[in-house]
Amino acid sequence: MHIFQSHINKFTHIGNEEFAEVLQYFQIQTYRKKENLLVEGQLCKYRYFVLKGCLRKFFIDDKGTEQTTEFAIENWWLTDTIAFEHQLQTQFYIQAMEISEVLFIERKALDELLDRHPVLERYFRFIYQRAFAAAQMRFKYLYGYTKEEMYHFFMVKHPEFAQRIPQKYLASFLGFTPEYLSELRKKSVT
Repeated sequence: MHIFQSHINKFTHIGNEEFAEVLQYFQIQTYRKKENLLVEGQLCKYRYFVLKGCLRKFFIDDKGTEQTTEFAIENWWLTDTIAFEHQLQTQFYIQAMEISEVLFIERKALDELLDRHPVLERYFRFIYQRAFAAAQMRFKYLYGYTKEEMYHFFMVKHPEFAQRIPQKYLASFLGFTPEYLSELRKKSVT
């Protein structure tokens, strides 16, 4: 749990005693590779924090193609934010990309946690701000960069994904076919 406490302390300070109280609001589970944490149509009950591993969020379009929208590795949060906040059925899937150890919290527990530990309001505000900023930048890159520029930017900005994420999921996230991504990789090697 040290990884979670360290992450909180990047944005605010929480002592060991208070952190022990905070942990009581969370559950922990290990997921197998390709195991779904959330399935389209389910009520979105949880926010997930990755302690170890990698998750992806995706939806299936009208043609039956999986469209990856987000990844989460260690120290990252992931959920269907709208469905979680409003306790709605999700339109997404969340799946473990590798064996993943995940902390998760229910909406009611999160509300209670924030009431009893207001210092975490600051933490979650920073988390939401960073997620919103990342989404804004992703739109900028989708509309402002060529596909090749977007690929190179992603590889420079997030090299930790290059080895961990299978090519077909990375291509889906970037809006490419796996074949086109393969061509880009070959070009960048030569």
